Formats: sequence, C-alpha cells, structure tokens
Amino acid sequence: MNDALHIVCPGCGAVNRIPGARLGDDPKCGKCRQALFTAHPLELTGADFQKQLERNDIPVLVDFWAPWCGPCKMMAPAFVQAASQLEPRVRLAKLNTEIEQSIAARYGIRSIPTLALFHHGQELARQAGAMGAPDIVRWTRANLPG
Repeated sequence: MNDALHIVCPGCGAVNRIPGARLGDDPKCGKCRQALFTAHPLELTGADFQKQLERNDIPVLVDFWAPWCGPCKMMAPAFVQAASQLEPRVRLAKLNTEIEQSIAARYGIRSIPTLALFHHGQELARQAGAMGAPDIVRWTRANLPG
C-alpha cells in the first residue's frame, strides 16, 4: 500500500490523498483538519452515502439498522469494537434504514441488521443478523478484496 489512497473525510466530505504507507499514522483532513479515522463508525445519510462508498479507496463496511430493532441495538457496541480493529484498512459506517428507506430499498435490505461490504461502490459481500465483534472482524477480513 505505498500508492496514494483516496479517503473521504467523515466530517466535511473532502476527498484526501493519503500515502498507503501512512494510513495508520492518524491522518487528518487537508480541508477541515479533522481526523480521517476515529475508530468509531460513521453515521451515513442520503447526502453522503454514495460518496463514501464510491470515492474511498478502502473498503466500506455498512451496518444497515433501525432504532426500533432489538438485535441492531445489541450489535451496536460490537460494531464500534470492530471499527477500532478494522480501521484504517476498512471504513465502518451505519445507515439508519428508518430514515433512509430509499437507500435500503435500492440495496434490497430485507432484514436488519444487515452488514454489506463495499469497495469502489460495488457490493462484495452481505451478511444478515447480529454478530459479535470477533465475528464482524473475521467476516470482514475474509471478504476483503485480494
């Protein structure tokens, strides 16, 4: 990973070029100076969903969830733990399907929680059902592009 990677800022949405070898050096956004990785899932909206999926050169793991979903609430702390283990090689994000119903429909989300792993806007893998942090990390690493 010595080539420069495009990383979308979770704060301002600016696309940053970061040398692959420096990804783990706590890079900051060149525009807003915010940390590009916080070891915490990013809350996506309809406004930034596509940009995060398509413009990041690292894979993006999305948790499709809803606030009324019991298993989603149970999995939330595990997803945060997984973020601390998978970043900066994978961006973790959450999408509230109650608010962003059109995105959930576009991706055919039938049950929640559902995890979907994307790279350059293409879905690589999908897993429905709640998982613990070790299982999220293991499943994600098993499905990362080669």
